[in-house]
Amino acid sequence: MNSTDSRKKVGFVGLGIMGRSMAGHILDGGHELHVYNRTKGKGAELVARGAVWHDSAGEVAAACDILVTIVGYPKDVEETYLGAGGIVERAKAGAVLIDMTTSSPTLAVEIAAKAAQKGVRTLDAPVSGGDVGAKAGKLSIMVGGDEAAFNVALPLLRLMGENIVLQGGPGAGQHTKMSNQIAIASTMIAVSESLAYAKASGLDAGRVLSSIGTGAASSFALNVLGPKMLADDYAPGFYVHHFIKDMSIAIAEAERMKLDLPGLALAKRLYETLASSGFGEEGTQAIYRLYEQHAGK
Repeated sequence: MNSTDSRKKVGFVGLGIMGRSMAGHILDGGHELHVYNRTKGKGAELVARGAVWHDSAGEVAAACDILVTIVGYPKDVEETYLGAGGIVERAKAGAVLIDMTTSSPTLAVEIAAKAAQKGVRTLDAPVSGGDVGAKAGKLSIMVGGDEAAFNVALPLLRLMGENIVLQGGPGAGQHTKMSNQIAIASTMIAVSESLAYAKASGLDAGRVLSSIGTGAASSFALNVLGPKMLADDYAPGFYVHHFIKDMSIAIAEAERMKLDLPGLALAKRLYETLASSGFGEEGTQAIYRLYEQHAGK
């Protein structure tokens, strides 16, 4: 960075499949990086590159001006932020807390309110783009919260993503991510059924992809995950069990709003079947496994 004035003490909590790459971009951006993860070994590479290790999320919060979290489930977010000795309790007055976990919009509103009582600002900023987008620093970042806090965080967010949009107040980022996951859920079923149909009819499914992938059916799911389905490549860019978590949040929020989403409900049931068969640690493209017996396998 050209100016030491723009160098901040940044905390990062959650160094999983996406978090490690995202934190690495912050370190590459010249910031003083402080990290914590429940499994210490996942932070070893960042520490070797100059990051400072802490033994709890609360310790990270106490040391930093801006804190980023990306953990697993809403219960993890709640414990990390609102638990005894947690982030909200130990954060500095004036700090900006950015939760990039896909979590509950209702919880995001609660955290924002409790943080505000301490003079701390929060943003809910879930992302889309998977491990590929995280590694490339090209995530789509959907943000909810105060505009002034967003402006403070924006230079940091730009180290991790390209499409960064303030959607509204607290919870708006999470609601936007739910919209994203709802669109993906039915699309994953559609891609699987399309490929199963192509194979069952005797077509070369790879050639079919080359035709329909540039037309109206074009999507990330079709053009990136479709070939992985055909290659039986189910390595996770985004875990099945995390996707089930996201769909569960979306259904709960939809029910609260008295909104019926049958496509989402079907996708959740199919993914739960997949997970119960032992494939919860695979990537979301593994939904194709449920169609393989009908696709010439």
